[in-house]
Amino acid sequence: MKATTMRLSLLAAGVTLASGALHADNHDARAIAERLVDEHFQNSTLTREEQIEELLWFAEAAEPFRDMEINTVAEGLTTHIYERDVLAEAFSELTGIDITHNIIGEGDVVNNMQTQMQSGRNIYDGYVNDSDAIGTHIRYGTTINLSEAMANEWADYTLPTLDLDDFIGLQYGTGPDGSVYQLPTQQFANLYWFRYDWFQREDFQQQFRDIYGYDLGVPTNWTAYEDIAEFFSEHVGEIDGETVYGHMDYGRRDPSLGWRFHDSWLSMAGMGSPGVPFGNPVDDWGIRVNEASEPVGASVSRGGATNAPASVFAVTKMVEWLDKYAPPEARGMTFGEAGPVPAQGNVAQQIFWYTAFTADMTDPSLPVTDDEGNPKWRMAPSPTGPYWEEGMKVGYQDVGAWTFFDSTPEDRRTAAWLFAQFTVSKTVSLEKLMAGLTPIRESDVFSEQMTEMAPKLGGLVEFYRSPNESNWTPSSTNVPDYPRMAPLWWQNLAPAVSGDISPQEALDNLAGDLDSIMARLARAGVFAVYAPNLNEERDPQEWLDEPGAPKAKLADERPQGETVPYDEMMEAWMAAGTR
Repeated sequence: MKATTMRLSLLAAGVTLASGALHADNHDARAIAERLVDEHFQNSTLTREEQIEELLWFAEAAEPFRDMEINTVAEGLTTHIYERDVLAEAFSELTGIDITHNIIGEGDVVNNMQTQMQSGRNIYDGYVNDSDAIGTHIRYGTTINLSEAMANEWADYTLPTLDLDDFIGLQYGTGPDGSVYQLPTQQFANLYWFRYDWFQREDFQQQFRDIYGYDLGVPTNWTAYEDIAEFFSEHVGEIDGETVYGHMDYGRRDPSLGWRFHDSWLSMAGMGSPGVPFGNPVDDWGIRVNEASEPVGASVSRGGATNAPASVFAVTKMVEWLDKYAPPEARGMTFGEAGPVPAQGNVAQQIFWYTAFTADMTDPSLPVTDDEGNPKWRMAPSPTGPYWEEGMKVGYQDVGAWTFFDSTPEDRRTAAWLFAQFTVSKTVSLEKLMAGLTPIRESDVFSEQMTEMAPKLGGLVEFYRSPNESNWTPSSTNVPDYPRMAPLWWQNLAPAVSGDISPQEALDNLAGDLDSIMARLARAGVFAVYAPNLNEERDPQEWLDEPGAPKAKLADERPQGETVPYDEMMEAWMAAGTR
């Protein structure tokens, strides 16, 4: 069945698989389906009978692959652990396909994927891989084009109720040709996090107003964020006998330091071009593409913006705030070590906080929850820098998506495709959302269950119900080889964070390295399409004098601070997101 017809409901399509010709030695598929729904999948936007019918479709579609042993892989997020511990077992029981859903480190996922793409050796039958690699997948010619596969070899193996239009992040796994290459199975955003209870205190509100001349609230620009960081670190200093800090970050020389920067830090400052999901022609890495979607450069001298004034401003502020307003130990922390720190109760705000930590922030025993388990914190849109302009992306969204390669034997690939669809089907997706808090379906986001959970989640549900949610996007199709190019960020910017070189020097080095690797890949002829075609270098000022990115240095990079009351912001978001 073609993707364009997938909005038909299974029942409306007249599919009743319980009476299908199942093999005589099969288990009683209906009994298994009923038990799975009753034991594991009681929360769903489908009715119980619709769930059972959907599960029966999987039982019949999987018949040719019964008794096969299939290996898939994902990184260690709560959502993927749920897929391993609950969904893989349920799918195996239902279909007779023995699924092992391996959980390994994110870097190991990328390394195995890269090895399989380059060697043609099948390592895993299906990967949950970040959609940040979409630029890689569209170029190498080894990644399965899902749109084409669903219309052809997978026509009989594509769930009639898959409902692609219901996915909130499908655009991030879609190439310039309009084809889908990656199917989302989880996603989370980076948002502003703050201590709502502290911001509501009348004494702090009055003190802040006296010092800065405007109201303490959710900062909408970087000036206000900086003022609030200074306020809590230097003017408040201590709450209930404990030292408090106005900012949290991490700065250890480690691959995760790269995430801090290439996960939209520069674009939050306003470095790139307008355009959603991806800035055009300059994306959030600072890479420019031409009208043929060919990367033409990252350096300002080639029309890119990786080392432009907006980028220098962003890195300068990252280093300055880390030194001045974060806990002293933050400088030596990695992403994983820094993530739980705000939950310890001594941090006022964090400009860029991954919502993947939401579940870890809701434990009633934490100092950031009250006696009834309600959060004392909230999340809101991150403030934007002085170079940001309307129409640009606002922040980063991580989308883990199912990805398949032509080096996997077709029968194994198809069996893995069935499991992938099972993990995102409407029968199971709401239960998975409630377990991991990484939504993929609009229908789940607007469910009654999420409405009930919303007060405990500090703004997560409101964010995903807002039409503004689509302004948080992953790395773009402009990045031609994510596995090779992503490490350049932490390797080049770590010396700036440690103070060994200036942000300008670090960014010049980064931009030069990005250009060099793109030129090398183009010469090697490794890309099937959209190969880099670098512009000749010219005086950077010529590019800075032209409209758009790269943008010339502003005379005033610190405009008046602006804030908005959180409750007022949420009311506007919820009104805009009403269905």
